[in-house]
Amino acid sequence: MRPARNRYGFGIGTIGRDASYTLVSMYLIFYLSDVLRVSAAVLAAVTVVLVVARVFDAISDPVMGVIVDNTHTRWGRFKPWILLGALVSSALLIVMFTDFGLSDGAFVTVFALVYVLWGLAYTANDIGYWSILPSLTQQQSERERIGAFARICANVGVFAVVIAIVPVSEALTAVTGDVRTAYTLIAVACSILLLVFQTVMLVTVREDPTIVHSRERTRFRELVRLIFRNDQLLVATIALLLFNLAFATTIGFGLYYFTYVYGDVNMYTLFALVLGVAQIAALACYPMISRRMTRRTLFTTAVSTVAAGYIVFAFAPAGSVFMTLLAALLLFSGQAAIQLLMLMFIADTVEYGNWKFGRRNDSVTLSLQPFIYKMSSALSSGVIGWTVIASGMQQAEGAADMTDGGILLVKLTMLIGPLILVVASYVVYRLGYRLDEGRYAQIVAELHERNSLEHDGAAPADDGTAPDGTAPDRPAAAGVEEAR
Repeated sequence: MRPARNRYGFGIGTIGRDASYTLVSMYLIFYLSDVLRVSAAVLAAVTVVLVVARVFDAISDPVMGVIVDNTHTRWGRFKPWILLGALVSSALLIVMFTDFGLSDGAFVTVFALVYVLWGLAYTANDIGYWSILPSLTQQQSERERIGAFARICANVGVFAVVIAIVPVSEALTAVTGDVRTAYTLIAVACSILLLVFQTVMLVTVREDPTIVHSRERTRFRELVRLIFRNDQLLVATIALLLFNLAFATTIGFGLYYFTYVYGDVNMYTLFALVLGVAQIAALACYPMISRRMTRRTLFTTAVSTVAAGYIVFAFAPAGSVFMTLLAALLLFSGQAAIQLLMLMFIADTVEYGNWKFGRRNDSVTLSLQPFIYKMSSALSSGVIGWTVIASGMQQAEGAADMTDGGILLVKLTMLIGPLILVVASYVVYRLGYRLDEGRYAQIVAELHERNSLEHDGAAPADDGTAPDGTAPDRPAAAGVEEAR
């Protein structure tokens, strides 16, 4: 009963989280530029704030990972931070999408403060949330089931916002008479969803009591060592950062593209619908496909599919509905599989780090996933904000006002640049990631043997060879002492 309870409870918790994060990551710049209609100077200042704040937010993720790893309460180490982060971030989300009629200087100052505080609160929730995943099970197949369902639910949250943003904002504007109020109400709805679904997760999910967590404190000075000497975590992080930067840039341009390049903003809703269906379908089929393919084969297939989608999109004739939707289908079905695989790659390095350092650091390890998303979001926000200004979209009323040079710039930054990043991501993975199914199983078996021997008071044997074929950093029996 517990595996199913954890699988569905954990997954459901992502719906509101990802809906609220999508509103910020994908539509905040659009809200500022096209809803509040801030000046070019304010938009430029806000773009700098977004980039700097998101970089700071990303860097703070591993620090938050240390804090969570060092938390010991009657409710565990993860759930208190999940609850606190959900409460604070949901309130600040509403403030962020509320127009208080401030002057330019005051607006930038207040915006920067609210955005930074929202980022810190969301970080607390995010680190706690994803860090609990490796503690639910050590079985790769069950982790994949939990991760696949979580990604399906996350995509439901994401694409509920993506698909609904145009028609719902227009309907609310018609009712309230003010598009700014419409966006405030959308933020309220996302905040409510966040709190409701996080509550479901907190009540239903239970950790695996057989997984041993050390109560030894992780010191901040050990943070860099735990990340950079975990070579498999580092490789997975670099590969996912490159891929996610490509995806965040492409998807972040969506509403702009269909408004100022394609020339039909209503096409964005159809594009988003195909995007959502493709991802959810790919994730639903993932467990079945993964039983027939190795992770490496599946990753190669998914990257090839994404690359084909970028090529189709880049060379699709202007206004071609079929080619545009085909590109979306290829792009985002492959992307869904890659995102899930990358999550599994990072989650599996928890055990690898435990084997290597003699101590489990779930939160430090899993903090690299939100670090990746936030860093890629920061960099893509800078690219998008600069392109909006440089291409002339800031002054344009629609596609008719765009120059050929401006359209070319949008396509280069939305499609060609991301395609290059996707290929680079694949190269990094193929050259550096060695933690396949067989090696992971060997590591877990050795950890169980080590824990059993330590529990019985005997020192485990150590032949000096790691499951990945390299020499370990330390003798198995002395791992905890060295980690100190």
